Amino acid sequence: MASRLYALGRWAVRRRGRFTAVWLLLLAVVGGLGITVHGKVASDFTVPGIESQQAQDLLEAKFPAAAGGVIRVVYAAPAGSTLTAPRTEAAVEAGLAKAAGISGVVQVTDPFRTKALSADRRIGYADVRFRQPAADVTRESKDALSRAMAQARDAGLRVEYGGSAMKAATKVGGPAELVGVVIAFAVLALTLGSLVAAGLPLITALVGVAIGVLGIKFVSRFVEMTGTSTVLAVMIGLAVGIDYALFIIARHREQLADPDTDVEDSIARAVATAGSAVVFAGATVIIALAALSATGIPFLAVMGLSAAATVLVAVLIAVTLVPAVLALAGERLRPRDASSRTGRPRPGRRERTPGAWGLAWARAVTRRPLIVLLAGVVALLALALPARNLRLGLPSYASQPTASTQHKSYDLLTEGFGPGFNATLTAVADTSRVPAAERVTTVTDLRTALAKDTGVAAVSQPVPNADRTVFVMAVVPKTGPDARATTDLVHRLRDNAPAVARAGGVTAAAIDVAGKLSGALPGFIGIIVVLALILLTLAFRSLLVPLKAALGFLLSIAASIGATVWVFQYGHLDGPLSIPSAGPVTSFLPVLLIGVLFGLAMDYEVFLVSRMREHHENTRNPAEAIVHGVARSGRVVSAAALIMAAVFGGFVFNEDPVIKSIGFALAFGVLIDAFVVRMTLVPAAMALLGRRAWSLPHWLDRALPDVDIEGASLPDPRTPERNERRHEVAAH
Repeated sequence: MASRLYALGRWAVRRRGRFTAVWLLLLAVVGGLGITVHGKVASDFTVPGIESQQAQDLLEAKFPAAAGGVIRVVYAAPAGSTLTAPRTEAAVEAGLAKAAGISGVVQVTDPFRTKALSADRRIGYADVRFRQPAADVTRESKDALSRAMAQARDAGLRVEYGGSAMKAATKVGGPAELVGVVIAFAVLALTLGSLVAAGLPLITALVGVAIGVLGIKFVSRFVEMTGTSTVLAVMIGLAVGIDYALFIIARHREQLADPDTDVEDSIARAVATAGSAVVFAGATVIIALAALSATGIPFLAVMGLSAAATVLVAVLIAVTLVPAVLALAGERLRPRDASSRTGRPRPGRRERTPGAWGLAWARAVTRRPLIVLLAGVVALLALALPARNLRLGLPSYASQPTASTQHKSYDLLTEGFGPGFNATLTAVADTSRVPAAERVTTVTDLRTALAKDTGVAAVSQPVPNADRTVFVMAVVPKTGPDARATTDLVHRLRDNAPAVARAGGVTAAAIDVAGKLSGALPGFIGIIVVLALILLTLAFRSLLVPLKAALGFLLSIAASIGATVWVFQYGHLDGPLSIPSAGPVTSFLPVLLIGVLFGLAMDYEVFLVSRMREHHENTRNPAEAIVHGVARSGRVVSAAALIMAAVFGGFVFNEDPVIKSIGFALAFGVLIDAFVVRMTLVPAAMALLGRRAWSLPHWLDRALPDVDIEGASLPDPRTPERNERRHEVAAH
């Protein structure tokens, strides 16, 4: 691999103008397509085959009037007043009459006729049902509904909006995300010691993210995807794009510290060595993200493939555009204290010792490796303890920002009708195979059975479709949508319900998706662990190194999930992180975290251990190889982790509760994996293993291909050709 990338690097240097132009042209073409030819982004997380989806499909097929999107208008009279006062009632009626005339509206309920009023008649609601699905209700229709309610607001009423059609679109690019990029630039400047060098990874990463995200927008024309897919692509693409460029540029700058080093040869050699690790690590990220397709959940597969495509672009940019840009920068990237352009040492400059702090850290860790290993494992297991109580679900409107109309409507409905009202289930009875004379009796018996459950507060009267083959009832639990009792109720109702009944609605769908993902989790973890063992065995020609890496990865995952449960499910740090309400962890977060963190953990493993193996191959001294590997790569790995944590951490302050939890879990996971597992436990474990770490059975050694990510097959850098090329580049 190294020799091929060396040739690619030299080609990119010699054709730097063409390589740069091709990437800019690709950005323009993909950008044009993404901006002009794109589809709609969905906000629902649907899974074919689950019971709630079967209920929704049945409604769309046989009762379309009950399947459209709903905006629930919630009214609240001032303290001491009621909605039934003549002036306020007239204002509500007038607004609802205007709402009925909005394009796409098929039904508007009257709270005074349906008795949708609280016991004190101060809070009430009206449902505005649209012909189109919830995701297709337009912004114009929502604005028109808001204007229709102006008279109610003028009458002194609070008017808030909830319902399936009011799901907020996922947004990205706020101040918090930009702060993450600024922090990344500061870390790059400190690590590379040059503002020019610090700016290059940001520029190339932004090019890659733009191509990836705009390409995803174009694909959304043909494939349904959620807004989370785009945000995830931005999050991961930006982080790995910066890191991959950093690894290559840092290796290039390290080599240029030798005043006799030729710029072209250094770039090609950086692409061959650090670039090999980039390709290998990037491949693990891509495979791990693509493996999300193995869960059998379409929206998760699309999210994984979208992010994987963006990572692929980042890898290609790292080994083609980055060397081209480095060639354009030329001698400007040579460290100031290395030499002048003529190769003569600059007077008054003291040579720096590279990796001094990494050297000290490695020696400290390997001095008492067993104590360090035990302390680290115990600390990670302690962080993982809350994961025992992990509950999965999808965020309700209680998780929206407290200033949002969705959160306010949720609170008003809870105040007026009890916590279970926001968890209302939809019971759908398909009586098409029941004799016509028995359908009413069947549905009546079903309603009676539902109402008898101790967890049910109320069941509405059945509403039939036109041919009276499908009946719909609203089932109101006594507990809220995020309560475990509500989940138990749904399972209990399904176990006891007759074959004609299906439980649907937003709450049931969230419970079904969580159950589906919980079932897919063990198999997905198995795929990832086996993948890690195979890839790292190929990379390091060892069995114990991959096994140690896989165990460390599992510790990182457990600690990250434990911390996420402690914050989002238990409700800690709600003030600093602006978490409006504690609730279940987002159902697909553990699967997503495992896929993403696996790839990133393997990044650090490859960059760190490859330097150890490179030194071990030359010296056959395992103890010295550990210290050398941490000293040489520790600063860059630490910087890469800080950059990723900064990028991911910026998304913690996104208003979307799903994005907030993903950003936190990834930022925490990266920091734990890089600094505790890779920089601490890995050197300690390697010190305990000694020479055994690099052992491999002879039969397996002969069977495995030699991928050469350390650059052992590269030509000797001190050749006449190298010196000739150095003068040519200097002339340019």
